[in-house]
Amino acid sequence: MSEPMSRAEKRAATAQRILDAARAEFGERGMEATTIRRIAARANVDPSLVMQHYGSKAALFAVAIELGESAPEEVEAHLHDVLDVRLGALPPETRALVRSMLTAPEAEASMSAFLNERVANLSRAMGGEDAELRAALIVSSILGLTIARHFLKLDAFTAASDADIARVARPWVTTGVDPASG
Repeated sequence: MSEPMSRAEKRAATAQRILDAARAEFGERGMEATTIRRIAARANVDPSLVMQHYGSKAALFAVAIELGESAPEEVEAHLHDVLDVRLGALPPETRALVRSMLTAPEAEASMSAFLNERVANLSRAMGGEDAELRAALIVSSILGLTIARHFLKLDAFTAASDADIARVARPWVTTGVDPASG
């Protein structure tokens, strides 16, 4: 017979169920189509608990896509998923943040913190020589693509489908993942 769970253990188990449900939902539906209500239903919790544990859908997404130490092919698959999300319509909060990051100090600080966290996460997963610099170049490439496609609306990007851009961008974005293969 197992001992009853402590309050902290129950809280951690709930947070993990929510995170597992979020990863499944984001994987199946993408960032845009996933809702807090769907995540909550899948985790069998009230939607308010999702918000209590993670604060927002964007914050939960950031946690859900964190990489542990990974093989190069896992990192590449992750980057392909990120690229697919960034090629689709941006959520309003992301549009506001990107649009304001060069003019509002708060937005700049928020975007810088988010991107630095993405670089740190990616560099840990990639490992090897110059991992942090390679990760920063990859993150910067995806940011540049996001800005060029959604804000500057470069002709080549507006004339192409998401699938065509992804097909061409995938090898480009993952070039620095495994320095041994180069």
